[in-house]
Amino acid sequence: MDKYKVRNNVRKLRFHNNELTQEQLAEKVGVTRQTIIAIEGEKYAPSLELAFKIALVFGVPLQDVFSYELEGDEK
Repeated sequence: MDKYKVRNNVRKLRFHNNELTQEQLAEKVGVTRQTIIAIEGEKYAPSLELAFKIALVFGVPLQDVFSYELEGDEK
């Protein structure tokens, strides 16, 4: 079976939203800055609830923030 990984555009979206800092995003969604760092680095896949909260902060659909792709595929 192929191995999949959760990919994200969080860092790009932060910079397109008035250069929102990791700390500011963390406060808005109720997590620590370290959690945002781990999500951006694709070391941690957020819960569905957290993923929706992040999408709401940016005002975009969930699929514009996160995707589920074959590991090794480039964006």
